Amino acid sequence: MKNIFSEELKKLFSDFTDMGTAVSGQIAQATQSYIDHDKAAAQSLVTHDQSINGNEVDLEKQALTLMTLQQPVADDFRAVVSILKASADLERIGDHATSIASETIRVKGSHRNQSVEVKIASLSQQIRDMLTTALTAFNANDATQAEKIAKQDQSVDDQFDEIRNTVTVAMQQDPEVAAAGASYLLVTKLLERIGDRIVNLAEELVYNQTGEIIELNQSRIRPDGD
Repeated sequence: MKNIFSEELKKLFSDFTDMGTAVSGQIAQATQSYIDHDKAAAQSLVTHDQSINGNEVDLEKQALTLMTLQQPVADDFRAVVSILKASADLERIGDHATSIASETIRVKGSHRNQSVEVKIASLSQQIRDMLTTALTAFNANDATQAEKIAKQDQSVDDQFDEIRNTVTVAMQQDPEVAAAGASYLLVTKLLERIGDRIVNLAEELVYNQTGEIIELNQSRIRPDGD
């Protein structure tokens, strides 16, 4: 029975990693389509958004089945619960990526600022690096990576502030860039929220290994209501 549970738990972690990899691809596609003003690529992402939602449902079913039928001991129970909660964060990250794609479809291409878009691309890549760190740490059950992820998120917040300040000044100086500026602020905020969600993953990682419920980066606004 224990061997069966171990194999099912391993599959749960593997499927979680696959979902995380797919979500990372969504972030990349959404950001690139926004910077390239590629409405077709953005529409493709929006159209296929339900696949990530389906992944979360499948993981939830697997997790609940493990808890119900296998009756895991405390350590294994925490592992299942951490994946259950973390998969919900991955699904929300996918929703934010889709929102970026939707903004690509909505916004017009006039008065764009290439230097701001370069910064947005850099921010998106850093967030994907954070997600990769979190997924790798989950597979290794390595809670020591949680603080590293939290520090990366602080850098994300700094970049968010820098872009926001740059865009705000530009909008004040030239009212004609207001529409593009508002779009930049929206997309940057969505990326910042993704960073917060990845910190949630780090907190679930700590819970999985130690049983402690902690809050990393306590000054941040938690994204539970977004």
